[in-house]
Amino acid sequence: MASNKINLAKNGDINAFHELYSDFQPQLKSYLYRLLVDRNEVEDIAHDTFLKAFDNVAGFDEKASLKSWVFRIATNLAYDRLRNRGRWSSDVMDKAKEHAHNNEYILVKMQSTSQHSKFDIREHIDFCFTCLSKVLPLDQQIAVILKDIYNFKVKEIATILDLTIPKVKHVLRFGRQAMTDIFDSKCALINKKGACHQCSELNAALNPKQKQQELFIKDKLIPKDADKRKLYNLRKALIRPINPLNIEGAEIHDIFMQINRKVEGEINQIDFNTNN
Repeated sequence: MASNKINLAKNGDINAFHELYSDFQPQLKSYLYRLLVDRNEVEDIAHDTFLKAFDNVAGFDEKASLKSWVFRIATNLAYDRLRNRGRWSSDVMDKAKEHAHNNEYILVKMQSTSQHSKFDIREHIDFCFTCLSKVLPLDQQIAVILKDIYNFKVKEIATILDLTIPKVKHVLRFGRQAMTDIFDSKCALINKKGACHQCSELNAALNPKQKQQELFIKDKLIPKDADKRKLYNLRKALIRPINPLNIEGAEIHDIFMQINRKVEGEINQIDFNTNN
């Protein structure tokens, strides 16, 4: 059935191509959000990806899946925007926390927003995974997200990133190790000295349900003898079902991401009118 639609698409049937594209469009957009952390850019690149893929589908050789082929196009478009921005600094959370506390209008807006959203610790683990992944070199960030969140095979990631399989394995190993170490030093759920304000001080002030959720996840979900590698794997399992674009806490997380982008110099001001 899919092969018939691909043949139709190759012959210029845009409706057939749209049906194929729609099967993985939500996943593609959530992937782009984890890379770009900007909803407007996600929509722009998803739109451009669709047009570019349809324009070139006649040359799709079907050696890879259509999904991997489209993800490669989207990744290249995202890469073009991200390569000039640089990695986030490892202390981005500390800088964001200071910026928020020093700007009353931000705190007021976050307090207002948080009244309408339910605190879910899994969503915040997802947020932190996205945030911390932006500390990595771009190829490591993309490989880790594709493999550990979207479960792409190494061979597929090699196609998407235009790398050899050994190189992908190398990039994944170093990316995972870096993520594991960063979580171990910063996650306030695990390390009492953790600096991650999204899962600790700032969010606790915004939502009193946090402490209850923290206790729940520690008692029910975190093994007493878990080492940092097991905890990394646990985080992956918890966040794989989450689409950051349609979670209940999406609006407050968008504000957090904008604060991070502000302190990293990616944007000049925070837009509280972003549509969710």
